[in-house]
Amino acid sequence: MALPLSSEQLKKILLSENLITAERFDALSVEAERKSQSIIDILASKGFVEPNYLNDVIAKTLGVTRVDFASRPIDKEIVKTLPENIARERQAVVFNKEDDGSYDVAMTNPSDLEAIEFLSQRLKAKINPFFATDDDLKRGFSIYGYALGQDFKKLIEENIAASLISQSKSIKEAAVDLPIVGIVDNILSYAIASRASDIHIEILESSMLIRYRVDGILYVVMEITKTVHSAITARLKLLSGVKIDEHFAPQDGRFRYGEGKNQIDVRVSVIPTFYGEKVEMRLLEASQKPLALKDLGIMPEDEKMVMENLGKTYGMILSCGPTGSGKTTTLYAFMNLLNKPEVNMTTVEDPIEYNMPYVNQTQINNLAGITFASGLRALLRQDPNIIMVGEIRDSETADIAVQAALTGHLLMSSLHTNDAPTTIPRLFDLKVAPFLVSSVLNFVIAQRLVRKICPTCVYSYEPGPEAHSVIEAQFKEADVPFTEKVVPKLFYRGKGCLSCGGTGHRGRMGIFEMLEVGDDIKRVIADSTFDLAMLRKEAKRLGMKTMFEDGLRKVELALTTFEEVLRVIKE
Repeated sequence: MALPLSSEQLKKILLSENLITAERFDALSVEAERKSQSIIDILASKGFVEPNYLNDVIAKTLGVTRVDFASRPIDKEIVKTLPENIARERQAVVFNKEDDGSYDVAMTNPSDLEAIEFLSQRLKAKINPFFATDDDLKRGFSIYGYALGQDFKKLIEENIAASLISQSKSIKEAAVDLPIVGIVDNILSYAIASRASDIHIEILESSMLIRYRVDGILYVVMEITKTVHSAITARLKLLSGVKIDEHFAPQDGRFRYGEGKNQIDVRVSVIPTFYGEKVEMRLLEASQKPLALKDLGIMPEDEKMVMENLGKTYGMILSCGPTGSGKTTTLYAFMNLLNKPEVNMTTVEDPIEYNMPYVNQTQINNLAGITFASGLRALLRQDPNIIMVGEIRDSETADIAVQAALTGHLLMSSLHTNDAPTTIPRLFDLKVAPFLVSSVLNFVIAQRLVRKICPTCVYSYEPGPEAHSVIEAQFKEADVPFTEKVVPKLFYRGKGCLSCGGTGHRGRMGIFEMLEVGDDIKRVIADSTFDLAMLRKEAKRLGMKTMFEDGLRKVELALTTFEEVLRVIKE
């Protein structure tokens, strides 16, 4: 988040509130500069300040009121008083018009007099500045996105009609044809405004399908004529730097879309299918910073366990779950916490999702002979302290990873397993001996992603007897003692509003199952008569919470819905 105060002003505030020492603040300021992150983000990720409290203090210091769009409705017509390009450029959202004709404007820096004067001249009215966080402004900017959505199909149809006027162009000419450029721009712009993480462009027998994945769920956006499919695919190939004339082999590329703070990295995959080529695009914020543990969804009472294991100088930490469960994001958050000048951190990834300053990141390249195994073997000659391997897929990688973790390195990686205890037999399947697993494994965190309830339209209701029965059945299946006390008194849902696009959900978070491998667990793993059921029983005796139990805690806190937890648990 951009800081509307000087570093010294913020330091003075925190010292006066006895939240931090001067020496610690100075050290964190150096860390923030080294990592190219805001001091506020560093303070929050380290747990020194609660973000909402700090934002209120900043607003008070600036002599303005803080506006929180998560808890108040936004008038879309008022927002559109200011054109989107100006709103984004000035980082300001108009959200109310007073009786005297003045406008209330949310700004990340309400003390920017030049911006206030500009807005006053533009709107021909007095400006009342309010303090807003980056997240609040994003909620405001989303209004423009839904306006774009209303015109999306019309714009696409107009561009299709224009592109069909001339059908004699070559594929390369069609890729730079203005109507095709317009179609691709609109597909990308609407996806970004819709908070989509992925765009799927699929060719069917008689049409072309465009689908977006928003908060983990895939939605059909529109179906259009397949006549423009080859030109759209060519345009995306041109942007992503892959061969335009290759139609029968998979290709991967990437490009950057947008300008300034609104840039998005687009990772492109093109594969041949029965009716033609399918394009999948993963959208990643170019300036995305690793999340704090709280932002991941890790509960405060679990943070201590995580931090203790991250503080160990050797051994293995594994993040587990199916594809798309957020494993890599969790590993990046861990790396961010460990990223210090005194450590050499190296990674081997496929692909590199986010660039991290002061971390040596290596991309898998099978054509050049860089696999997870060969890359990891090479990294061990680079004098690393901490190693992150994107995924342990085979016995060779597992063997090298174990040896690295045994010889004074902290190694983090991901593994495809359904829950935390299942990680142990999976390592056995990869030919890692039980005594080595018990010696090297420190911590396993398994996870799924649930959609969060939209804070703008959340409401509560009492669970019915069916919910009680389902919870009891889940506890029984997991062999966890059940009492009526574990059933939340209230459940929560989102009604659906403009802020969440009518879905009732906005954003995602993790639900977790954490297995700390202490002496008792090590004995179970190394036992020649190893039994997974016995491992689960011992882990629960030592306090391990299942993913369902963690999800239920988040249902009770109005963070997600009961239906979401059940949906992802069954994946």
